[in-house]
Amino acid sequence: MNTTTTTTTMPRQATLSGPLTFLLAAGTGLSVAALYYSQPTLGVLAGDLNADPRAVGWIPTLTQFGYALGLLLLAPLGDRYDRRNIIVAKALVLAAALLLTGFAPTLGVLLGASLLVGLFATVAQDIVPAAATLAQPEHRGKAVGTVMTGLLLGILLSRVVSGFVAEHWGWRAVFVAASIGVVAMAGVMARFLPHFAPTSQVSYPALLQSLAALWKEHRKLRLAALAQGLLSVGFSAFWSTLAVMLHGAPFHLGSAAAGSFGLAGAVGALAAPFAGRLADSRGAEWVTRVAAIVTVGSFAIMFAMPALSTPLQLALLALATIGFDLGVQASLIAHQTIVFGIAPESRSRLNAILMTSVFVGMATGGALGAQALAAWGWNGVVLLAVAAALAALAVRIKAASAS
Repeated sequence: MNTTTTTTTMPRQATLSGPLTFLLAAGTGLSVAALYYSQPTLGVLAGDLNADPRAVGWIPTLTQFGYALGLLLLAPLGDRYDRRNIIVAKALVLAAALLLTGFAPTLGVLLGASLLVGLFATVAQDIVPAAATLAQPEHRGKAVGTVMTGLLLGILLSRVVSGFVAEHWGWRAVFVAASIGVVAMAGVMARFLPHFAPTSQVSYPALLQSLAALWKEHRKLRLAALAQGLLSVGFSAFWSTLAVMLHGAPFHLGSAAAGSFGLAGAVGALAAPFAGRLADSRGAEWVTRVAAIVTVGSFAIMFAMPALSTPLQLALLALATIGFDLGVQASLIAHQTIVFGIAPESRSRLNAILMTSVFVGMATGGALGAQALAAWGWNGVVLLAVAAALAALAVRIKAASAS
């Protein structure tokens, strides 16, 4: 199947101004943050609902699963319908799901709401292709990098905010406040975001079927998805187990302290626009290899933690967090730059495939990380993260040798 035969000619869109870039970056951050609010609050949440900690562990897993499902089922609609209308509608449903989470009376309702949050937090991945479409081709890497800075800061700072709010006002306040923020974002998007003409006229079933054809047709897409998915395994293994590790000996730290490590990760995320500019100037393929090397090294230095004093362990943990967040996010921006250049008329579907691999990796890393921590302690988590990052580096090296 030729995936381009059923598409229409790319229409000329509005240009990407500075204020509009900021709006898109803020929108991605607020949207994707919804996936991570629960992580630093799981201990408080379990006590409040009198729930088994293992059962509560399904909350982030179902949220990630919902996100992966939403990427496959909802994100491709951006090629078929006006992205502006999709963004506004999905943001409003996301706000409702967050509100349901905040008022959930039982764990069962909370688990269902978590799945919905993940499903509609994919509005973030409607916004990123919108930025790529509005940007000039020679500045696409920079534009995607800038918008992704918002997304990455949303991922990292969400843990800081939720940990602090949960400790002072309770975990429910986290989700109610988040719902209000997303409603406000939807209103601003409805007012200022330009309309997007569809780039495909195929039916919804055909749109979904074309995902498999795109995967089969484009080797660059397959390599990007595999490498970024592997990096996501280590990323999620770290973040999904950090709060549990810090809660125990020798640290005995609470949810706010665990969430504060998001500030260290945010330092790495702020380098995202620089990674985009490097992708424009040095080539995205080169950026993927360098980013994978940085990620491997940053994970590996955590093997030294047992030999250090408690304060030095925390310092090393912060340094590693800056490094691997920089590596993972630079790699993601480079991979998106590669993918968005494959078939402009299929950007929503291409991004859906790439980001599905990311969040399948996230869900896998969360599950494997919990098992590794239980079986082998923190070094088991570190070993898992290093192995996954090395596998991603091997994929990128193979891609370079075959090109």
